[in-house]
Amino acid sequence: MHFEQFYLGCLAHASYLLVSGGEAMVVDPQRDVDIYLDAAKKHNATIRYVFETHLHADFVSGHKELAERTGARIYIGPNGGATVSHVEVSDGFEVKMGTVKVSVLETPGHTPESICLLVTDLEKSAEPWAVLTGDTLFVGDVGRPDLSKAFTPPVLAGILYDSLQSKILTLPDYVAVYPGHGAGSLCGRSLGTSRSSTIGTERLTNYALQIKSREEFVEQLTTNLPPRPEYFPHDAQINRAGAPALDDLSQLEPVSAEELKSHLEAGGVAIDVRASDEFAAAHVPGSISIPLSGQFASWAGTLVGLTSRPVLIADSAEQLSEARVRLARVGLDEERGFLQDGVKGWEKAGFQLASIEKITVRNLNQYLQSGRFHVLDVRRQSEWQAGHIEGAAFHPLDEFKASLPQMDRSEPIAVICKSGYRSLIASTLLRRAGFQNVVNVIGGFDAWQKANLPVASDTTVAA
Repeated sequence: MHFEQFYLGCLAHASYLLVSGGEAMVVDPQRDVDIYLDAAKKHNATIRYVFETHLHADFVSGHKELAERTGARIYIGPNGGATVSHVEVSDGFEVKMGTVKVSVLETPGHTPESICLLVTDLEKSAEPWAVLTGDTLFVGDVGRPDLSKAFTPPVLAGILYDSLQSKILTLPDYVAVYPGHGAGSLCGRSLGTSRSSTIGTERLTNYALQIKSREEFVEQLTTNLPPRPEYFPHDAQINRAGAPALDDLSQLEPVSAEELKSHLEAGGVAIDVRASDEFAAAHVPGSISIPLSGQFASWAGTLVGLTSRPVLIADSAEQLSEARVRLARVGLDEERGFLQDGVKGWEKAGFQLASIEKITVRNLNQYLQSGRFHVLDVRRQSEWQAGHIEGAAFHPLDEFKASLPQMDRSEPIAVICKSGYRSLIASTLLRRAGFQNVVNVIGGFDAWQKANLPVASDTTVAA
């Protein structure tokens, strides 16, 4: 048996390929599917099976394109309302490929149709070797229960508890756990950084599996959930029907500086995908920085939405191509175009460029002593509670689309996150909204702690 995990850092998404006896199975494919076709070819196998552990809300699946290009069948659990051509599977359904047996476990809770896949390598043992848990069980966490229109979060949380107790936790401790997401995903709250685990390790260390009663589990799973991006329901609906192939997307057209200026003045969106330092030094006023170096697609979907039709600003054709694929992975398929000649084209047209000041944590600490700056922390709730700067205001970047911080727009504001990536995005959104004096904290709270500067904890000050 050949088993391979494909990890897509920008979405914290894990997908899988299993190969045996000249046949292959793909589980939870990303939208751009050539990686699976290439891997199957390398192992002289034909993809026959495409399994979805559930109808994903945080990314657009490539299941339809993969099936069309290979002749494979799509397999989805019950109660999802999928309309794409598929085989509905439930408890006991099995697939055999060569020496590999894959068995379906119905594990609703994250979503009504969630399943897990139990993998047995019959060449080595008659006992299961691994379980692909989708978003039912993560390393250090479990799936959030608030992504269904048909069930309330408390109802789904109770169902998830039952699935974990009656299905997942009955597996032997040695069974390997391969989840659908890793740290940074919004499908849970505190996912670990490891990309696999074991049932035994999760039984001992996963906070959600330590909860003894169903009632307490429901309460904990439905309290302080991170905001659900508005694009999540749209992606789930796209996946129900199946997304068009990437090659079917329209050509990205150039936009002149004059056209972009009019677009921005009318409230339109421009996303600058260049590196943070390049954006900070010179950018189109009113544009939003979301660098390709981080979780670009997730933040674009969260902060601008799928119908925003942004103009992209980049340094090269390669950056534009990468940005387009990554945006398509979350369902943002209809960009307005790209700024012709990038920021140079803007400057050539006679328009002024803007910049964003940066500040070190040591300088920030000095300025705070004299009251020169207000600090805005844009990390997530769990990060804030673990430690923050005394007196800082707190407003997670996840919530910026719903509401901006309630702060004086003329006062100097130093924006901080964990490392500087999210704080730059937040700074550009604040500048776009009319905040006049915004600086970005270099290195973020990681740098603050490394410099042994004072840290407070627990108390929340909302902005």
